[in-house]
Parts: sequence; C-alpha cells; structure tokens
Amino acid sequence: MVLTPGPNMIYLISRSISQGRAAGLISLIGVGLGFVIYMLMAVFGITALLLAVPFAYDALRLAGAAYLLWLAWGALKPGGRSPFQVRDLPKDSPRKLFLMGLLTNLLNPKVALLYLALLPQFIDPAQGSVLVQSVLLGSMQIAISLSVNALIALAAGTLAGFLGTRPTWLRLQRWLMGTVLAGLAVRMVSEAHR
Repeated sequence: MVLTPGPNMIYLISRSISQGRAAGLISLIGVGLGFVIYMLMAVFGITALLLAVPFAYDALRLAGAAYLLWLAWGALKPGGRSPFQVRDLPKDSPRKLFLMGLLTNLLNPKVALLYLALLPQFIDPAQGSVLVQSVLLGSMQIAISLSVNALIALAAGTLAGFLGTRPTWLRLQRWLMGTVLAGLAVRMVSEAHR
C-alpha cells in the first residue's frame, strides 16, 4: 500500500526532482508528522468507537471496502494520468518544505481513510488492548511508509525518468495497484464479523 502513488508521494518526488534530495527528506519529515497525527486520531477514535458501538466495526469495514474499490477503479480506468509526471517548482525554504509536507499529508483524505479502513482489519479484541494494538500497527505503518518514501525521495530523479519513458511500466503499475486494492476490498467485504 505504501507504493500506491498519492499526493504525499507526488509531493516528495516533485520536491526531490526540482530542489534536491535534502528538500525531499525535509518534506518527508513533515509528511511523517502528519502520519503520526492521523494515526493518533484514528487510534483513539477507532478504540472508542469499537468499544462503544459493536456494529461500528462492520460499518468501518464496508466503508473501507467501498473506498478501496473506488481507488482501484481510479487506477484501472482508461486514460489515467501517471502520478510521476511532475512539473518545475520554485525553490522553498526548509521551513516551508516541512510545512508543505505536513499540510499535504493532513489534507490527504486517503491517509485518514486508510487508517480507518485498514487498521481495524488487523485488530483482534481477544488478543488484548485495542488501543495498544492500534498504536503498534499504526507505528509499524508509519515506519514502513517513512522508509519507503525516503528511498523514493532519494531515488526520485532516476525513478521518474525511468517511469516517464516506459508507458508499459506505467500501465503495469496502475493495473497492479488496482488489482491489489480491489483484492483488499473483496477480502474486507467477505470477512466475517470479529
């Protein structure tokens, strides 16, 4: 899921290409803080909701499946534009890079919905504290996301050049992403209530 292109990845790639690797990494710190904020909001919200309203789990699961299907359609529909097509951007200060990374993440509904849609799928109330499980899973997702996005920011110029000149690879990436998202949605719908 981390490799699914979205506003954060596009922002990091565009900053790395137009202003250098350091700019991409500074932007990533802002994105990371946004992940932590979303994770904490989702963790406390999910915990309270699942404990207070038993059928909320099913509502979250079905809403998450619908969102993943919508993302899958966006990846698979004809005429989709590659997220790796970046444009020239003006140079920004480290402070602005950090704040733009944070705002890009906080204004990205995909991040909030993914935490709310996917995190509950891996929480088992029978295995202990829902809060602790949520924080651990959210922290693992953040660590993986930051690691992968750091590598992408560092390799952005090479990656964008490679993908931009290979339409077959772009189509393959879109189909792979769409198939994974649709598969996750089907799994979420078919999963029995915990």
